[in-house]
Amino acid sequence: MTNRTARTAQHTAPYAEAVRAFAREDWLRLNVPGHSADTLHFGPLAQFVGDVPLRLDLPPLLEGIDLGTGSPMDEALALAADAWGARRTWFLTNGASQGNRIATLITQALGTTLIVQRSVHSSVIDGLVLSGQKAAFAYPSVDADLGIAHGVTPAGLARAIAAHPEAAAAYLVSPSYFGAVADVRACADVAHAAGIPLIVDEAWGSHFGFHPELPANALAQGADIAISSTHKLAGSLTQSAMLHLAEGPFADALEPLIQRVFHTTQSTSASALLLTSLDVARQALVTGRDRISASLEAADKMRARVRSAGRFRVVSDDFGRFPDIATADPLRVPIGTRAGGISGHEARRRLMRDHRIMVEVATDAAIVAVVGAGAAPDVDRFIEALHALPSPLGEQAPANPLRLPSPGAVEMTTREAFLAPSRTVPAGEAVGQVSADTLAAYPPGIPNVLPGEVITAELVEFLHRISAAPNGHVRGAADPAVSRLRVVDRRCHEPGTGADAVVGTGGRRMRKSQAGAGERGGSGGVAAEVVHGQTR
Repeated sequence: MTNRTARTAQHTAPYAEAVRAFAREDWLRLNVPGHSADTLHFGPLAQFVGDVPLRLDLPPLLEGIDLGTGSPMDEALALAADAWGARRTWFLTNGASQGNRIATLITQALGTTLIVQRSVHSSVIDGLVLSGQKAAFAYPSVDADLGIAHGVTPAGLARAIAAHPEAAAAYLVSPSYFGAVADVRACADVAHAAGIPLIVDEAWGSHFGFHPELPANALAQGADIAISSTHKLAGSLTQSAMLHLAEGPFADALEPLIQRVFHTTQSTSASALLLTSLDVARQALVTGRDRISASLEAADKMRARVRSAGRFRVVSDDFGRFPDIATADPLRVPIGTRAGGISGHEARRRLMRDHRIMVEVATDAAIVAVVGAGAAPDVDRFIEALHALPSPLGEQAPANPLRLPSPGAVEMTTREAFLAPSRTVPAGEAVGQVSADTLAAYPPGIPNVLPGEVITAELVEFLHRISAAPNGHVRGAADPAVSRLRVVDRRCHEPGTGADAVVGTGGRRMRKSQAGAGERGGSGGVAAEVVHGQTR
């Protein structure tokens, strides 16, 4: 295919078009899904979602759509790989969380220790539970005033790799939830110099590279695998995502591993609606430069209006203070609300309740407004509502602002602690004991404590304050108020003993899968940003 032909093909959506053409025909459907696109007899469902989604809701393995080599699905995947600069792309229907679990699991074939940014999403930790690997943490910088973590410097990554020379791979996050973009190019150089691949959770950067004012995407910066949460800013339907594999020295080894693990994690009844939305989103990104320009202008206008009013602050204006931030995503507008006399949680609650305005995320000190690539939000409505918020905190900042807790010591691997016999105890009694769960203020679901880490009094107090905040939620907690925590039951030498013990197998060492792959202990890490907002 010539470059001109490829550019022309990018203006099409072959899989989506094939699904739509199939749905237009008069079919008698005696197969699944059970609604059979029968809008008469499944009237309540049709009234709720509309007639068209029912007709587009096709099962997999249909000739002329996704069955056989060279199918419209194959064409759509090839176009996505070309658009993101990948050797190969996989469409995911269980979100970027599925992509993170795939990427974590495949690295077990490369070694038993994974270099992990401590502020990774909890789905990476889920992957470590499944793989049995040890985690050696690389640490992002933390803005203590706002309680948010950023990225990892190349020097920080180099130190982590030097301490674990037999590591399987390095796993970083860029951009962060607040739009901080790491120096992926330099980090890739560090990883490759050590002979290991770099994996980037680029969930929040699926739109990168599709406009000259946007940062380049992770693959273009040398990453070997990038996980793209396409529904976030690129406009596909919620729960749809992509995993991209770059060309490079690791591609031949990684591609069959990804394909095998993909089959173990992807539904055998993947939603055609989600898959078509990925195809259409790619088409819109490639052809939508003017629409993205308008989105960038809207985000710039938001920041300018916040600055000029003087009450609140634009968080990304201070990103230059942090060495692990190379640039920022211009479609993210993080706003420090505490400076304006109101907590981020309360600001988000009042914006929703009083103004019918939703923002993506809130911390104790800030909110984040997200402008999708191609979206055209009403900037005036948002700015007017923002500055109409009351100042319940008064002119002074709270005497005891919420700060991120330091993590406890690591005493067990993630898998060992997760599968060990465990029991739930009152939160106060959990202090000093080893957590059996991943606990994270959610979203974005970045863990504040991991299985295998010691629970501290500082952490318990922090989680209680999060759960008591407006719309507060702690993912993984035994109850909404975090009144009880699950800990490893060290009284049990055999699984199944204890009052409410969970029967587990305990972690087992995973065999080396490649010559030179080593097994090493993990280390502690920093806590990550703590937020409330929309789901990942």
